[in-house]
Amino acid sequence: MNAELTDSYAYCQRTARRAAKNFYYAFLLLPRAQRQAMCALYAFLRHTDDLGDSQEPLAARAAALDDWRRQLADALAGRFAHPCLAAMADTLVRCQIPYALMESVIDGVAMDLDLEAGRCSYETFADLVGYCDRVAGDVGIACLHVWGCHDPRAEEPARRAGLALQLTNILRDFDEDRRHGRRYLPREDFERFGLDVETLHVPPIDDRWRDLIRFEVARAERFYDDTTQLVRWLDPRAASVFQTLTGTYRALLAEIRRRNGDVFGPRVRIGAWHKLRIAAGSLAARARAAAGVLPA
Repeated sequence: MNAELTDSYAYCQRTARRAAKNFYYAFLLLPRAQRQAMCALYAFLRHTDDLGDSQEPLAARAAALDDWRRQLADALAGRFAHPCLAAMADTLVRCQIPYALMESVIDGVAMDLDLEAGRCSYETFADLVGYCDRVAGDVGIACLHVWGCHDPRAEEPARRAGLALQLTNILRDFDEDRRHGRRYLPREDFERFGLDVETLHVPPIDDRWRDLIRFEVARAERFYDDTTQLVRWLDPRAASVFQTLTGTYRALLAEIRRRNGDVFGPRVRIGAWHKLRIAAGSLAARARAAAGVLPA
């Protein structure tokens, strides 16, 4: 590994350690090469999100995302304009991650700009799924490649895992997104519970709003349940990482449920010790499964 690539992976690791508060503990469970690849993938995704969420005007953000797409293509040709790109290009090649997955993620972040500008909205849950597949489902499939899993049967549960995590994010970040003029929950769900979707003022925390949040939490839980079969296609350490990631986000979802619809106060979080307990529990479960105490 040359100095430029070593420095790039080190940058990605620092980025993940600083910013991936719900992911970094899970990365530590992986072998070194896979851990480096996960950090590279995270750093790339983090910068992509930051370009879409910056304080720049919408047109400037759209141009920045187009330039980022070009920079990724240049990186595969050996030209690196950002510190994460040498590691990201190496990860794409080494882990056989389809380039189209990363283009799809950039497309998904660009959809955020269309949403903020009022050029699109999510009328139905099927519409929202199309967005979630880009920003999260395709990331789940990319993770399979990092973990050395190329069985096509694993792709659908990985996609559903991404959907479950993204739905959790949408609920947790509802108030922040509202302030940016973004409404992700579909119109049909608001109308189902008699709520007004035309404005993004703070909804009254009444029974209708609580019923909507309970409905969305239950929907996300079903997607988490659909992902449990994924571990059969993963090696034990990758399975522990996957279970740690989903366990952490299920804990966030449980906290949203506990707040009974109030997503307008302090941001929903779980503590570092709670995350460590989830990681330890995932490792213990895989050890028992490997010993034949529990089914894998």
